[in-house]
Amino acid sequence: MRPSGRAKDEMRSITIETGIVKHAAGSCLIKCGDTHVICTASLEERVPPFLRNSGLGWVTAEYGMLPGSTGSRNRREATAGKQSGRTQEIQRLIGRSLRAGVDRPALGERQITVDCDVIQADGGTRCASITGGWVALALAVKGLMASGEIKTNPLTMPIMAVSCGIYGGQPVLDLDYVEDSDAGTDANFVMTAEKRLVEVQGSAEGATFARDELNALLDLAEIGCDVLAAAQSAAVEG
Repeated sequence: MRPSGRAKDEMRSITIETGIVKHAAGSCLIKCGDTHVICTASLEERVPPFLRNSGLGWVTAEYGMLPGSTGSRNRREATAGKQSGRTQEIQRLIGRSLRAGVDRPALGERQITVDCDVIQADGGTRCASITGGWVALALAVKGLMASGEIKTNPLTMPIMAVSCGIYGGQPVLDLDYVEDSDAGTDANFVMTAEKRLVEVQGSAEGATFARDELNALLDLAEIGCDVLAAAQSAAVEG
């Protein structure tokens, strides 16, 4: 029995509320159970220096956890003068995950920055950030197309992410904090809506795992991504 009472292939409740930040080109609040993340997309009519005159657009991301997002206060990284290694790793993951679904020539020489701010954490914050970040990105692109600034949709496929793991000796879907902190194996799967893999992060936390267990986690991830893809579609089209 999982601590939450969920079945092994059952996601937490997923809601995505759009248009929550007035000045952002695209924004949403994604809630995956008790993990809540605000995702915003900002447009700039320029690209980083290494892309100037290339004809290519750029999508990047920043990630952070607000001080009150966990049981004990998270110190703002700005006060320390640098980002933690964890923060840098997660925002790079978000950026390259989102770029996997973007036709950069079609975007043109402009940059979209997706900011993911965790306001409440209960496991799976990077996965929620990728899933919600895609919605914010899609809304920003929708605005560009509506205004006629771009003619061809540069988004080639929706991108989403979900965690899976071995908990209590069983493969389970969508780990919350209690499960994540005690899982024998913890993995994050970034996928397209067509179930093509963008990135897999997995590690044996307490015990090694077998190939068939990895396959079981992949099967669960596909179930979860179907749920997330439907939530994304409803948010963007709604």
